[in-house]
Amino acid sequence: MVIAVDFDGTIVEHKYPEIGEERPFATEILKMLIADRHKLILWTVREGKLLDDAVKWCAERGVTFYAVNSDSSEMFAEAKKNNLSCKLNADYFIDDCNIGGLPDWPTIYKIISKGKI
Repeated sequence: MVIAVDFDGTIVEHKYPEIGEERPFATEILKMLIADRHKLILWTVREGKLLDDAVKWCAERGVTFYAVNSDSSEMFAEAKKNNLSCKLNADYFIDDCNIGGLPDWPTIYKIISKGKI
């Protein structure tokens, strides 16, 4: 599956533009999802150096992404080339702004890997 993951408030506590403390089990679960062969996309409002810092922070903890702020579809690439917005194509979105809030990371893993809460 393709899973889009927010950074601020989701992987780390919300301290934007600074990088907050890691939310418990976030990088551990993300590495498990990668090991399970899911494709993770970092999906964040960060740009430029702030984005580079977030990607580096994750990489230093063993989390590398399939894509950052995009997906691999031609439609997305074409829209971005023309400075147009395009909805990201993903099976799941993990974001602290979910209706009902953000479950803890072990629950997120259980939902994705077992398909249930």
